[in-house]
Amino acid sequence: MLTLEEAIAARHSVRRYQPRDLAPEAEEALRRRIESLNAESGLHIQLVTGEPRAFRGLASYGVFRGVRNYLVMAGPRTPYAGEAIGRNGEKLVLLAQQTGLNSCWAGLTYRSVKPAFSLAPGERVYCLIALGYGQESGRPRRSKRPEDVSDWTPAAPEWYRRGVEAALLAPTAVNQQRFRFRLLAPDAAGRPRVEVRRLFSLAGYTHIDLGIAKLHFEIGAGTDNFAWAGD
Repeated sequence: MLTLEEAIAARHSVRRYQPRDLAPEAEEALRRRIESLNAESGLHIQLVTGEPRAFRGLASYGVFRGVRNYLVMAGPRTPYAGEAIGRNGEKLVLLAQQTGLNSCWAGLTYRSVKPAFSLAPGERVYCLIALGYGQESGRPRRSKRPEDVSDWTPAAPEWYRRGVEAALLAPTAVNQQRFRFRLLAPDAAGRPRVEVRRLFSLAGYTHIDLGIAKLHFEIGAGTDNFAWAGD
């Protein structure tokens, strides 16, 4: 199985899928992880399989094809849910990559098929994530440089560079990469601190993007090497 670092490097957005069911072992792994993530986060993530209607119609015409399996990223209507959606959704995306599946985050190009999932009072759907076996493996997308999204310099610690580079591989809405990292002075215990801010975007989804980018940074940098400022 791929390591998380390998899964980050190998994973690209895929929008066209083969008409195949998920392998039983892949589906079981996703369902087990969803159960634990929902219990930890208070979200209401759901896996929908064999359902082809969500990515059909005018909203997704010419964008997605053959999607019949997807994650419904649902949770409470709170200011903090978006970041949790990003973090936990990307954990599932990387697990999917490790089990041989392709994926793509979808913020607008889908429709809700209500019988396929459920919502509790006070919950909403933030986005969907298409899953399955792609007709191809996707392509690397254009990315900013480390110095465009951080205060990185050649004198910065190696772990910090790895973290920023992993964050640059994070999927973001319309590839906007609207976040910025900053290395701060150590805390009282001598542990380096890292600050990350989400920047304004007309496209929106920056809370979700921030959750994904922070997870990637942690995987690249190693959580033993730093602490998040403000946590």
